Amino acid sequence: MSVNTESPSSLDADAVVVGYHSGGDAPEPASGAHDVDAAFSGGLAQTLSLLGASGAPEEVHTLASLGAVKAPVVVAVGLGPAPAEGPVDPDILSRAAGVALRSLTSRPEGAGRVVLALPAGTAAEAGAVALGARLGAYGFDRYRTAAKDKRAAELVLASSAGDAREAAERAAVLAEAVNLTRNLVNTAPADLAPEDLATTAQEIAQQSGLRVEVLDEAALSEGGYGGLIGVGQGSANPPRLVRLAHSHPEATKTVAFVGKGITFDSGGLSLKPAGSMDWMKSDMAGAASVLAAMRAIAALNLRVNAVGYLAVAENMPSGTAQRPSDVLTIYGGKTVEVLNTDAEGRLVMADALVRAQEDAPDLVVDIATLTGAQLVALGTRVFAVMSNDDEARDRIVAAAAEAGEASWPMPLPEELRAGLDSAVADIANVAGERWGGMLSAGVFLKEFIEEGVTWAHLDIAGPSFNQGGPHGYTPKGGTGAGTRTLVRIAEEYAG
Repeated sequence: MSVNTESPSSLDADAVVVGYHSGGDAPEPASGAHDVDAAFSGGLAQTLSLLGASGAPEEVHTLASLGAVKAPVVVAVGLGPAPAEGPVDPDILSRAAGVALRSLTSRPEGAGRVVLALPAGTAAEAGAVALGARLGAYGFDRYRTAAKDKRAAELVLASSAGDAREAAERAAVLAEAVNLTRNLVNTAPADLAPEDLATTAQEIAQQSGLRVEVLDEAALSEGGYGGLIGVGQGSANPPRLVRLAHSHPEATKTVAFVGKGITFDSGGLSLKPAGSMDWMKSDMAGAASVLAAMRAIAALNLRVNAVGYLAVAENMPSGTAQRPSDVLTIYGGKTVEVLNTDAEGRLVMADALVRAQEDAPDLVVDIATLTGAQLVALGTRVFAVMSNDDEARDRIVAAAAEAGEASWPMPLPEELRAGLDSAVADIANVAGERWGGMLSAGVFLKEFIEEGVTWAHLDIAGPSFNQGGPHGYTPKGGTGAGTRTLVRIAEEYAG
């Protein structure tokens, strides 16, 4: 992406994107669109009105410019009502840029060179447009033979803001992180076994200047990582634990991120129904978001010490798989009775959470596609935030909002702990009743957090994978949910 201060109507491009607000009798051109509107002799709003445009957010209309501007196509996208004062909401801008780029990249020839003439008079607006456009231009074409003929999007941000370039560069880092998460989630599980994900992490670490350590199945067994070994023992692809580290010489705080990395979840011997299994390649989205966030933290060179753990395994049924009623010894010594092998994520996360606390972090945040109950409680676009510290929970919810991600604070009711009592072990991996499953999973993880350690749990089961149609800058399939929130948390802890 480049930044240009010239008139958008005079730039050579395949398309120019403008915004418009809902108005009285006709839509109103937004900031950034006035130059293009003038090229249409002030008739852009009238043309949009004739097309039935209302200015609703994410509404898109494509117009032939007929020589009014150098670009042959003008893409007009709705921004909702104009703000009474101040800039346009960054999330509205990001979604508008995203839906515009999605419409352009869906063309057989691809997007080509696109001028973004959306409101970008401030660094916040410029960054929001740049982020949304990059996220909206995303496409996962690894397995498509026809995709080779498409032109990649070349983005030009029209902005006169003095710090627009810096904002666009930060947006590029964030978008690359989110798109990395999406790519990993969308990869077929046959191509992303635990060893493959660990190898990818090693390659990214080498490119990014991160320190990396990978524990294979022998090291995990010797080290007493019973959760990872138990979950992974049914698969021909053994588990891995990956540790990534970013250090800054002036850092005063340390944050630890722990991601669930089940590269495919069949449910194990507690087999899932077929209809619930076809998107279980996404069960490693938490680990993918940690890996991507760590790369972004290194690229931004944040003044914070950050460690990331990827708890990676494949949950498969076989003659060697763990059985309901098996007892596992988690790293650190606590025992867990496995009553349901499809509640496997919390087992690998327990190992990694205990290990992460050895880094003496000021904050531990785990992120996982942990429960179907999250979908029941909060749907497909809002992830849950639980914590042993209400202030930390609220701070993370606020960080998610600042990052442009939807989350909601949830409690960890003490009375749910009794439902996890085991007749033979320290704790059972599922409760005896189905109600409050998202919360009881959080209560389970809390059992592995030492007294005095500040910890938060993000359940991204629904938001991590979009099974419906694309919207805004969000594609069908892997979404990258949580990645930007992790980076924002690291920024807040940077000295």
